[in-house]
Amino acid sequence: MERLSGLDASFLYLETPSLHMHVALAMVFDPKTVPGGYSFDSIKAAIGHRIPEAPVFRRRLVEVPLALDHPVWIDDPDFDIDYHIRLTAVPRPGGLHQLADLAGDIAGHQLDRSRPLWELWFVEGLDAEQIGLVAKMHHSTVDGVSGAALLSVLFDLEPDPAATTGPGPTPDTDPAPGRSSPSPGTTPTAEPIPSSIELVTQALFSRAMRQVDLTREVLRTGRRLLDVRKVRLSGPPRSNRTKAALPLSAPRTSFNAAVTRRRSVAMCSTPLNDVKRLKNHTGTTVNDVILAVCTGALRSFLDRQNELPDKPLVAVVPVSVHTDVATRSSNRVSSMFVQLPVDLADPIERLEAIHEGTKGAKEEHNALGADMLLNWAEHATPTVFANAARLYSRMRLADRHRPIANLVISNVPGPDSPLYLCGAELTAGFPLGPVMDGMGLNITIMSYRGTLHWGLMACPESIPQLWRLVADIPLAVDELLYHTGLATAVDRRAEDEDAVPRSDFDVPNR
Repeated sequence: MERLSGLDASFLYLETPSLHMHVALAMVFDPKTVPGGYSFDSIKAAIGHRIPEAPVFRRRLVEVPLALDHPVWIDDPDFDIDYHIRLTAVPRPGGLHQLADLAGDIAGHQLDRSRPLWELWFVEGLDAEQIGLVAKMHHSTVDGVSGAALLSVLFDLEPDPAATTGPGPTPDTDPAPGRSSPSPGTTPTAEPIPSSIELVTQALFSRAMRQVDLTREVLRTGRRLLDVRKVRLSGPPRSNRTKAALPLSAPRTSFNAAVTRRRSVAMCSTPLNDVKRLKNHTGTTVNDVILAVCTGALRSFLDRQNELPDKPLVAVVPVSVHTDVATRSSNRVSSMFVQLPVDLADPIERLEAIHEGTKGAKEEHNALGADMLLNWAEHATPTVFANAARLYSRMRLADRHRPIANLVISNVPGPDSPLYLCGAELTAGFPLGPVMDGMGLNITIMSYRGTLHWGLMACPESIPQLWRLVADIPLAVDELLYHTGLATAVDRRAEDEDAVPRSDFDVPNR
């Protein structure tokens, strides 16, 4: 039995019928490398064989009576792999649009809290005989870093790693239908569900200990707020563009409204090398360039809709604070508020402003302390927190005040070497983060083998044409390349006809 951290539990309390706090990853695989050929049944059996290597896949929630404390995780005594690994299809020949539509539909449904909080949807019918996979896990279980670490349990670095993983389940050793197979030499043992007395006793003890920490945290936060004020006032005078953005300072756009249950998804890929060339040429960072690309795309999108604001947008940028592997089974994140100067016409000026602004945001974030959000989340009161979230959502209060921020932008570094799932080579992975009331757009980027894969999640009532925004992303990259005198993707394609993508699933030129 393991109690959820305050931050992990907060993602449960925030969830409402229209606000879903799960993260997803839409992946594309080439099954040509599968030993013996691809079949859904064999891949499900192979995954079930590995699940014991990551106990997080078998754990489910148990609520504490009277909501006296955060819920606890237990090993699910009724774990059923057939519920979690599912097969679906799109009409042939399906492309990125069809995969994205399906991912949006899957993301529009809450996970069942009476079971382990994850699902894997295999998708057949894609063009070029590719296989899709939409993985969905609750944010109370993982963040971007820990999610990647968990999925790595299922992946290999070669198509047929029989020597390291051992043979898959055989008919003589298969478990009962619907149950996962144990790893060689291990037998998962289901722990008993704790009694109400146990849960209440432990909750009361935990709450008593936290009361001791609360006074200390109040004093610590007061000192840190003074440190942030000193950072803002120290040094030479700086413009507002070189400082961290403040919550509730964002201009309102069409996607800053209360959200519905529905979700839409759009995806694209761009060469990582383009971002690195821009970073090296301008003396900025990869994150700065990615934020500048987002700014350019949002500027074009908002301008077409005649709602371009005369001040910067504000993005919430999650920051991982994982310190070691031991903490990677839960959320260890903080956040920065960063300005996106969509009001500036020149793309180089936008990049320079973002570079200076992120430096200021990092200084203030460091002064505030990366662990402050984690520490205060421990004191969240379950009943009050959850009821407040439902009231806020039901009354659509996000429509009645200035946005806390306009959107969330997250960048997750991925591997440079190829990955294989049961022998199928991963060719693309598009991460998808949650949207929430007042911030109906999430842009998450993951690098993999020299390519940046962009996943956009939105509320379709706020952004009916999400693909128009995603189409602006490669154009924003080319705009930056052009204004810095570097070769654009169009220039490279003119020199190499083979670089022109032949299908939705071709990896862009690196």
